[in-house]
Amino acid sequence: MTIMSNIYNLVFFEPLLNGLVFLVKNLPYNDMGLAIIILTIAVKFVILPFTHKATVTQVKMKKLEPELREIKNKHKNNSQEQAKKTMELYKQHGINPISGVLTLFIQIPIIFALYKVFLGGVSFNIDHLYSFITAPEFVNVNFLGILDVSKTSYVMPFLAAITQFFQMKLAIPPIKKHEMGNTFKDNLAKSMNVQMRYVMPVFIFFIGLKLSSAIAIYWTTMNVFAIVHEAIVRKKAEKLYGEPNKNNNHTS
Repeated sequence: MTIMSNIYNLVFFEPLLNGLVFLVKNLPYNDMGLAIIILTIAVKFVILPFTHKATVTQVKMKKLEPELREIKNKHKNNSQEQAKKTMELYKQHGINPISGVLTLFIQIPIIFALYKVFLGGVSFNIDHLYSFITAPEFVNVNFLGILDVSKTSYVMPFLAAITQFFQMKLAIPPIKKHEMGNTFKDNLAKSMNVQMRYVMPVFIFFIGLKLSSAIAIYWTTMNVFAIVHEAIVRKKAEKLYGEPNKNNNHTS
């Protein structure tokens, strides 16, 4: 194993694996499905400061779209001036567009480690367990006595896909016609918007059919948490700034 792999396991994978084992051993009926949900929510709360910052930045930038379009139209023949005025607008409203991207990248190793833990299913690798954590003698794979998390199913991938759709719908609202131009960049943005909202849920559904229900429970929990968080942030933003795009309905 490489040094980077050892560091990754030490910092991300092993703490999450041990957390899952601890939960399974101490939860009533040793319910694996319930342990997955609790651990996923716990991790989401840990990285909440990062996700919250990214979400707030995204909402603020959405509010500034009319002014950004005005700058774009006014300086369409001067890209340097357009960039300068855009950054001035961001600075005026306390927005750092790079910070939102950076906070998302910080989450990636944690999310992948969590995915790797659940991908292992009920076979816990004792080589990665701490000395004070022991694997449970029995693991109940029947989530709430209904769903076998160690096997594939149609129900959980469907729930994962549906929640992914609504999460994307909140995070990436459809682009209105009056907000779109005819440049390659505009068409690319529109294409990416459609793919993220419609193609991604379908992709997750079919991938979920190939994996254990444990992964689909993890995806669904992540999505529901993100939906609730996004809704709360947007509701607070509406109170502070008014309805999103309320003043954006003029045509260009």
